[in-house]
Amino acid sequence: GFVEELLRYLTVVQIAFPRFATEDMTLGGVQISKGDGLLVSLSGADRDPRLTPDPERFDPRRPPTPHLAFGHGIHRCIGAELARMELRAAYPALLRRFPHLRLADDAGTLDDQPFRTTSIVYGVDALPVALS
Repeated sequence: GFVEELLRYLTVVQIAFPRFATEDMTLGGVQISKGDGLLVSLSGADRDPRLTPDPERFDPRRPPTPHLAFGHGIHRCIGAELARMELRAAYPALLRRFPHLRLADDAGTLDDQPFRTTSIVYGVDALPVALS
């Protein structure tokens, strides 16, 4: 559950590749015409309370829920399974090597860290940690 919750909570790619409406439609009360470009917020979808209870809370014990961290369908990230395998191997190895790993004393909380806002790839610019 930890890796899937991490991927859901910190969706790395915020916006999916553009899609184009194949027909006129109304979506959420907004008129969309055939050919209009659409951008899907993957991170927004991963924080939808209709899909995940209490989605703004990171819960490493949460049972895995479907998420869009790697996109969906034919545009799904080709490296998704490799990334999952790396995360499942790296986190336990890191914690075995550094069992007292924690945020540095002056770092505050994860919510205090500056996240990238000008890139399609989401994440912290730096994460000060203490290894002992």
